[in-house]
Amino acid sequence: MNKSGRFGRLGRRPKRIWRALLLTLAVTAALYGFSGANPPGSFVAVTRIKSTINPGISDFVVKVLRDAAGEGAACVVLQLDTPGGLDTAMRDIVQAILNSPVPVVVYVAPSGARAASAGVMITLASHVAAMAPGTNIGAAHPVGLGGQMDETMLKKVENDAAAYSKSLAEQRGRNVEWAVKAVRESESVSAEKALELNIIDLVAENLSDLLEKLEGREVKTLFGPRKILVKNLPVREIEMGWRYRLLDALSNPNIAYILMVLGFYGIFFELSNPGVIFPGVFGAICLILAFFALQTLPVNYAGILLILLAVLLFIAEIKVTSYGVLTLGGIISMILGSLMLFESPEPYLRLSWYIILPTVLTTAALIVFGLSFALKAQLSRPRTGREGLVGLRGTALTDLDPEGKVFVHGEYWNARSEDVVRKGERVEVVKVSDLLILVKRAPAGDG
Repeated sequence: MNKSGRFGRLGRRPKRIWRALLLTLAVTAALYGFSGANPPGSFVAVTRIKSTINPGISDFVVKVLRDAAGEGAACVVLQLDTPGGLDTAMRDIVQAILNSPVPVVVYVAPSGARAASAGVMITLASHVAAMAPGTNIGAAHPVGLGGQMDETMLKKVENDAAAYSKSLAEQRGRNVEWAVKAVRESESVSAEKALELNIIDLVAENLSDLLEKLEGREVKTLFGPRKILVKNLPVREIEMGWRYRLLDALSNPNIAYILMVLGFYGIFFELSNPGVIFPGVFGAICLILAFFALQTLPVNYAGILLILLAVLLFIAEIKVTSYGVLTLGGIISMILGSLMLFESPEPYLRLSWYIILPTVLTTAALIVFGLSFALKAQLSRPRTGREGLVGLRGTALTDLDPEGKVFVHGEYWNARSEDVVRKGERVEVVKVSDLLILVKRAPAGDG
């Protein structure tokens, strides 16, 4: 009786046991990527980031870390060279590093590279922080986006960034005092000094030297201790695909500006020549891409409004005869708008003069070129209709004394002349009055 009761209870448990087993397998597959592709620790993933930290870069890094965990990488090496970037994109990368089951090594390299601003936070968050000789790290003071911040807001942002860097340094056992100084005082140090101050873990000459020094190092991941074993493992270079390259390029203020101007050009030509279609479609696509890029940049909306005003003035020049006044106003408005478009103390977030000047000069040249043709058309003699007959030469078909018939421009006309004109003589049209033309005898010797 006891046996049957016990086995009866066991008979009711299979569902719970299978659920537990399936859950365990799912967690294991998620953490170590048992997809059948590679066993854990079968290769070293290396990717190079030489750009600002923007949404495209953060999406790429998150994907690299996810794939590395799924394919069984021994570790991921992020070779970093960045002047900084967006706070939101940086936090996405940091969160992915902190939650990665695979050790992440941030390597500031090659010589001459830097990890500034957002790059400091990414380096502090890594399981192993390394730098090449001749590199530097620091200057992590936050930069406001979307215009100037008042003193109170700037202080709040600074305190938030300082607290964030402090928590990352504490979690990785790095120099907390310097991490706060990097934010509040924009302090920056060389690779050797960073090693001395316990900001980083090691200095490596190159990737081979780095992997050699990583061998056997134990790190703490979110899922427990993990020993880095990379000796004799193949190195897999992971490069950005076209999608991430596009997103990265769109975060460049110069690219965003060019797209915006091209978009305005397309709309301008579509409005000046309705029905062409292609300029309007091209312009709309460029504007959408530009607006996507502008949301990640420190945009001054007064600059955008000035550029819009310039476009409106150019369009108004087509409809209103202002003798170039509207065009001149549009050029001035476009120059001022371009200068004011992006506000940031960081050079990588500002517009280059090498982009502004050619763009404005090209716009001015196109407008002046178009206006010159319009002016010539206004000043030139009419070539069609009644006004187009004035000045043309023809032949008298009858005597004109004072009226008769003439043959002008392939047509027969009733004509009047103040002087007597004999049949067969050459005549020149002076004026057109309804269906009667006034002519005079053409100069002698004219063909």
